[in-house]
Amino acid sequence: MTLLPEFADYLELRSKMNIPLPWESSIEEFRKLTLPNPKFIGIPEEIHSVEHRVISGPTSYLPIRIYRPNAKPNLPVMVYFHGGGWVIGNMDGFEPTVRSLSNKGNFVVVQVQYQKAPERPFPIPFDDCYRTLEWVVQNASTLGIDGSRIGVGGDSAGGNLAAAVALKARDTGLVELAFQMLIYPCTGNDGNLPSAINYKEGFGLTSKMMRWYEDQYAQKEEFRSHPYAFPAYSKDLKGVAPAVLAIAEYDTLADDGKVFAEYLKRDGVNTIFKEFKGAIHGFNALAGVAPKYAQETQEFLAKSVNDLMGR
Repeated sequence: MTLLPEFADYLELRSKMNIPLPWESSIEEFRKLTLPNPKFIGIPEEIHSVEHRVISGPTSYLPIRIYRPNAKPNLPVMVYFHGGGWVIGNMDGFEPTVRSLSNKGNFVVVQVQYQKAPERPFPIPFDDCYRTLEWVVQNASTLGIDGSRIGVGGDSAGGNLAAAVALKARDTGLVELAFQMLIYPCTGNDGNLPSAINYKEGFGLTSKMMRWYEDQYAQKEEFRSHPYAFPAYSKDLKGVAPAVLAIAEYDTLADDGKVFAEYLKRDGVNTIFKEFKGAIHGFNALAGVAPKYAQETQEFLAKSVNDLMGR
């Protein structure tokens, strides 16, 4: 399928904005230039409630937001990690996404503002995300959620973090997760996969940018193949949470997701996989660019999560 016109127009507009590449400016300036744009991410829909809290992380206090679609008790919960290459991004940029998922799926979403590389490289962002899951598990009764139906999810680098947190949850026995929702995740760091070559530039996220992000996150050589940094390096995925994994057709990371889905299936993990045709990396958070496509995507994701939970 050809690139959808909405995404082609978006890419053309972005090229005219002349945003410096991440290595062409300071980290602080790059973060300012990539702050959420409502024109691109869309307007957040109404939701029953959003509660702002702060929890204690391993090395810092962590802001979280708790989204409830209604006042009913004992709803399932998704602990959600936003994208941004472990370097940029914040909860505001995924506000439309998580509200939509919460409403459509009828589950609570807990979003966290984890710390960022390069100032806070691996394992710090990962530890922040795992601690957030741990806090949700420990406070399930106080939060009024169903402690037997807790899952994780995220976009891009957030999908990486979700997959890694799911892996550690299995390893530690913290909780038997009900699901993991991985949206165009960066699960490995193999720049020689076909999609990394075929879509290396011209579709938003480039292969060179992805390698740069990985360098900021996994700064020590020993972390380049650590399964909690890049879950595709796990030798055994048996027993991890059932997964829904979505990729974009025109994405340098498409094969990261495709290969990881194959690994999950190989190890007997119930996996729902879908390639979104005509789409680019980041499409799930571009409701302002392609609103109908984003709505259909989030309906699919919410339904798949509920299917995995038997709802």
